Formats: sequence, structure tokens, C-alpha cells
Amino acid sequence: MLNRICKSLLFTAMMTGVAYSFAQQLPAVTYKNPTLPVETRVADLLSRMTLEEKVGQLLCPLGWEMYEIKRNDVFPSDKFKQLIKDRKAGMLWATYRADPWTKKTLSTGLNPALATKAGNALQRYVIENTRLGIPLFLAEEAPHGHMAIGATVFPTGIGMAATWSPQLIREVGKAIGKEIRLQGGHISYGPVLDLARDPRWSRVEETFGEDPVLTGEIGKAMVEGLGGGDLSHPYSTLATLKHFLAYGISESGQNGNPSFAGIRELHENFLPPFRQAIDAGALSVMTSYNSMDGVPCTANHSLLTELLRNEWKFRGIVVSDLYSIEGIHQSHFVAPTMEEATILALSAGVDVDLGGDAYMNLMNAVNTGRISKTALDASVARVLRLKFEMGLFENPYVDPEKAKKEVRSEESVTLARRVAQASITLLKNEHSLLPLNKNRKVALIGPNADNRYNMLGDYTAPQEEENIKTVLDGIRAKLSSSQVEYVKGCSIRDTVTTDIEQAVAAAQRSEVIIAVVGGSSARDFKTSYKETGAAIADEKTISDMECGEGFDRATLSLLGKQQELLKALKATGKPLIVVYIEGRPLDKNWASENADAVLTAYYPGQEGGIAIADVLFGDFNPAGRLPFSVPRSVGQIPLYYNKKAPQSHDYVEMSASPLYPFGYGLSYTSFDYSDLHLSALMPRSFEISFKVRNTGKYDGEEVAQLYLRDEYASVVQPLKQLKHFARFYLKRGEEREVKFILSEEDFSLVDRNLKKIVEPGTFQIMIGAASNDIRLQTKVEIK
Repeated sequence: MLNRICKSLLFTAMMTGVAYSFAQQLPAVTYKNPTLPVETRVADLLSRMTLEEKVGQLLCPLGWEMYEIKRNDVFPSDKFKQLIKDRKAGMLWATYRADPWTKKTLSTGLNPALATKAGNALQRYVIENTRLGIPLFLAEEAPHGHMAIGATVFPTGIGMAATWSPQLIREVGKAIGKEIRLQGGHISYGPVLDLARDPRWSRVEETFGEDPVLTGEIGKAMVEGLGGGDLSHPYSTLATLKHFLAYGISESGQNGNPSFAGIRELHENFLPPFRQAIDAGALSVMTSYNSMDGVPCTANHSLLTELLRNEWKFRGIVVSDLYSIEGIHQSHFVAPTMEEATILALSAGVDVDLGGDAYMNLMNAVNTGRISKTALDASVARVLRLKFEMGLFENPYVDPEKAKKEVRSEESVTLARRVAQASITLLKNEHSLLPLNKNRKVALIGPNADNRYNMLGDYTAPQEEENIKTVLDGIRAKLSSSQVEYVKGCSIRDTVTTDIEQAVAAAQRSEVIIAVVGGSSARDFKTSYKETGAAIADEKTISDMECGEGFDRATLSLLGKQQELLKALKATGKPLIVVYIEGRPLDKNWASENADAVLTAYYPGQEGGIAIADVLFGDFNPAGRLPFSVPRSVGQIPLYYNKKAPQSHDYVEMSASPLYPFGYGLSYTSFDYSDLHLSALMPRSFEISFKVRNTGKYDGEEVAQLYLRDEYASVVQPLKQLKHFARFYLKRGEEREVKFILSEEDFSLVDRNLKKIVEPGTFQIMIGAASNDIRLQTKVEIK
């Protein structure tokens, strides 16, 4: 057995060009022996470590300055060598990241082949130049694809949720995990499980929407795709769930503000998606910047230790958000010194310091007895255990040629297109204008019609232009050049430079207008950034960016001259199709009343332009469903479908209902629901079956949704709560039976003692095509 291991290590060294003594790899000491149990190896290594080495394993500094590119090779930078000497850091974050904040561009950043060389070089340095040779963990941002040059860019989280397809998102997770591991990364930051109830908040685009069940199912699928916690698999990552907790309901919609939610509300809505993803194998959880009930989440012992570790038995690591430990002292003002903030964080249950400065204070805290060595060792052991489980001590290196060939493979690009197609949500289709006939002459207008980076969303590295498809690219692939006339019309925010007159002239020469408007999370090199990477909105430069971390909104209206452009196009009298590229549900009141067709494509990723064209011209029948409620006015916020009783009443000025409700989305075909049957499996378990028939002219997909209401309960319950859903394909005229199992979990509630129980009573079962489109109903009695 030992001989086979030695041969394997030698082969790895040869394949990666690693020049080090083979004798160094022999398991001469216990922790280096791969035949021993992980716990034995962890205990042995921990016993050999100094205080400085232990603290170093909990540091996760910024990684993009830790390498130097020289021609076609990559070497550790002097800054990295000094970091290892002074701090003995055991992790790096965002080593492969490229964006305006990091100042890494297509010419100065790492492509997949160089990325692997960078990872190998950094690993080789720590293994050969530190006393114990502990390999690094490389943590990478990956909410909708690895945030690296040359990686596949999928739709952002809100677009993935709009697919209502866990099966599809599981495939996305597999693709993301493979691309990260091929390049030498180990930890993926994502999925984002924050519930988004306030569209003013800048990070709605990263979430899976407003509902705990949809968020939980999509999040679970992503984690399963990322490996489901089986670190022995070569492409598994440590999926990091963001952000713990209730980060998406910050006061005034401003990023990082306090969040206000009762304990029962947390247990009913905000905690279940995290629990579901942890049960699916997530091994890392990130804290959030906000506070709740006066306690910063990065210092919340009841959340991070009592609940996460003691109650849920979470065995992974907890990482701070970037500089959120500093925030305990500098933003929340509950710790008078940085050392005090550090003590609060570690004592609360934070294992890893993202940023790597705060936890340097741990050495003094341990030496003075303010933090016990036992507490420190527990966090260090958790980090080491995962490194052993991933096999990094035996296989720390990756193959540059393999990464060059397989990152952004044809399979991954095709998957990105499939997810973008599945996400596109048709909101209006007056007189069945869509799908368009390919013989028509089209005027393509708008700031997002041919803007590559506006398709991609936040947390995206710069990409080569030919790898990003705009709507103009997609339509030109469908029609002849003489059939398409493109004019930008205006920018997203800038009000100075416009060509609305030219846009109107092009529209008048066309048979149909496609206006592509909305927002942008595209970062540029003019925007200023905080230490955390959040963008700073200012009046000096007017970029397109009106969404993405730090870009909170006070209104939801289209910015710049976009509304003026739409009105001018409408005045031509030509059929008007409005497509929104957006990271939040923007104000669609005018479009819903005046446009002939309305779609939202969210931020659809690198293949988004092709997918949008596929939908517009009928090569794909849209079946995306809204993962959030679209408000009529910011005065309705917070607005979400599963509010608790009593029923809302209208405002003086307008209806209290959303403009477009949760779960809503149209198709080019129609579906009929019938034959509802309910049968008991156990006293508190039932099978629900019904039939769905495609009664329209086109083949297409439907998303059947099951909602539940507890008619009377000991605590106030939602008027309607999604419990199950299924997306499926039917040819025209085809019928299928759909089945859902209602379990005891579906009927449970959190009672006055914060215990999850099932109370006897009557439950309404509602099945339909959206939260406001219920087709079948029945009741069930729980004894």
C-alpha cells in the first residue's frame, strides 16, 4: 500500500513539473501517513504546531497580490513569501479573481492555465518552505460561476431560481465545482441563501428570491452539484453558504444595515434554506455584515454555536465575511478594541478570518488567557480536518493542460445557454405577438441590447468579448443583416449622451421594436470601491452600474433616459417588445400597460443573448417563473407573497397586490389542470396527484406549484406557503400525471415555545401555475 502511495506521489510530481525531493513526501510522521484515520492525523499535526502556526491556519488574506506572472509562468510574489514568514497563513481568498477592484485585467490576470500554475507555485512554496508543510486552502468566489478569467459565466442567482429547476442547477454546481478544482481552488463562496424581500437592496441578484422553499431546493441542488460534502471526489468543493443570517432584509434596503425579524420568523423562513443546504453537504458558512437585535452576526454565539454547531451538528467551518470581524469594532461599535472584537468572534464560533488581519490579535489573547487554547485548537482542527479529507497533503497540485482544455468546455457553455433559456420569464404577450416570425424587419434598441458586461452581473471576472453573447449577437444569428437595425438610444444612467432620435427613426423603418432596457452590475475602472469590494455610488462618474454589492436604490424606476426612450418608441405605433436585463425587480408599470410584450431575463450570463433570441423567435418556449414579487411601488416594500394573516387591504392610491406575483410566468402554449386526488399514506402523510394537459399550439414546459394554508393555528401562519413544485415538458396535446408527497414536515409550524410541531386541524391545499393562479383546491384534516 505504501509503495503504491509513493508511486502516486512521484507521478503527481512529474505531471505538474514539481521539483522537490521525493523523500520529502514519505509519511515519516503520523500526520503525513494517508493510511491513518483523519482524526489521528489532525491530532498529531495539532500537537506539533506552535501558537503562531495555529493562528495562521485561521487567516484567509486577499490572494490576488500573492503571485507574479513572468512570461508563461507564475511565481510566488515577495508579498506572499513575507506573508508566510510573518503570518504563516493557511488560506488565501480570491487568488484568481480579476475585476476593477483587484485591478486584474485580461492582460494582467490569470487565465485557466496560468491559474493552475499560480496555485501550484503557492502550494509548492508553503510545502517546501514551512516547517510542517501544510498545504493551502484557496477560496474562490463562485455564486454563478468561478469568478476568474476564462471560466463559464452562468445566470446570476435570481436567474437560476427563475428556472424553478433543481435538476438544472445541480448540473450548474457540478460545472462550477469542476472548473474551480481544475484550476487548483478548493472552497467555493456560494450559493447565496439570503431571502430577498426588499428589491432596493443591491444584492437581490445574488439570491434565489423571496421564498424559503424555492431557495432551499435550489440551494440544496447547487450544494449537491458542488460535491455534497464528499471531499474525496476530485471536483468537490467546500460550498460556502452566504450570508448567516437575514442579511437580505436590511433596514431601508441598505447593504449591511441592521435586520429586524422575530426569532420565530427566523426559524420559519430564514433558517430552513441553510439547514437544507447543510444537510445536503455544505461544509462552510459565511457570517453577514448586519446585526440582529443588537448583536452583530459575526459575534452571535446563539446562532453560530448554540444553533449551528450544537443543534444542527454542523461539522464544517464558519468564515467571517470580508473584514466583518473588524466591523464588530469599527462599524457596530460593540467592541472597544480590535482584540476584543477578535475575542467576540472566535468565542461566538467564527473559525476563519476573511481578510486575515483581525485574528492576528488571537496570539496575545491566548497568551493573556482571554481566549483558551482549547477554543483556538477546536477551530484549527476543523480547518485541518477538511484539508486532510480533501487529500491536499497527498495531492496538492493540478494539471495546467487539463485546466486549459476543460475549463469553459463546450458542455459548460451549452449548459449556460440552457439555464439562461430556462430562466427567461414572459410577463406579457398581448395578442400573441411572440414568438416573432423570422421574416420580419426588427429595430433593436436600448442600452442593454449590445452591452456585453451588462449581461453578466456582479461577481464576474473580465472575459474575452467573443465569449459573451449579447441580444444583438443572438438576433443576428437568427436573421439576415438587412432585417436588423440596431441603435443604442441611451445609457443606463447617463443622461448626457443619447441618440433617441436615431432610435425612433430606426423604429419607424422596422416592423417590430425590441427594446432592451434595465440595469447593470458591471463594474468599471472608474468606480470607487470599499475595502470589502462593495462599490461606492458617487456623483463624479456615471457608469451603468445601478445594482450589485453597495448599489442600493431608493426607487425602482428605470434610470437615465430609458423611460423617455420607451415612450418615444411607443409613439411610433409599431409593436413594442420590452426586455429587461436586471438584477432586481424594476418598476414595470409603464411597460405592463403600454408594451405589447414584456420579458425579464435577469442577468442571463455569457449565453444570455442567444437564449433571449431563442425565446423571442420561438426556438425555445419560455417557462421561467418569478422567484420574487414585482411591486407596483416602493411604497409597498417589503412585499412578498407568503405574508402572515390578516389579508392585505388596498392603499388609498393603488392596489396592495403586486404588479406580477411570485411564481408567475407565461408560455406560448396553455395548460389545463384536472383530476385532483388525495390519498393518505400515513396519518400525517398524503399523496396528491393531478393531471396537466398541454392544450395550446406549442410544445412547452409548465411549472406546477403546490401551496398550503393552515386554517387555524396557535401562532399566526402565512395565508399561502409554497411547499412543492415541479417543472416538466409536455408536447402539445400531451397529458401527464403529477404527484407530490405532503409529509409531516410540510404541515409543521414553529409553536410558541419555538418547537417544531404538527398541530391538528384543517389545511387548504392549492395547486396552480402561480401563487395567484390556483387551478385546483382541496382540504385535508390532520388528526
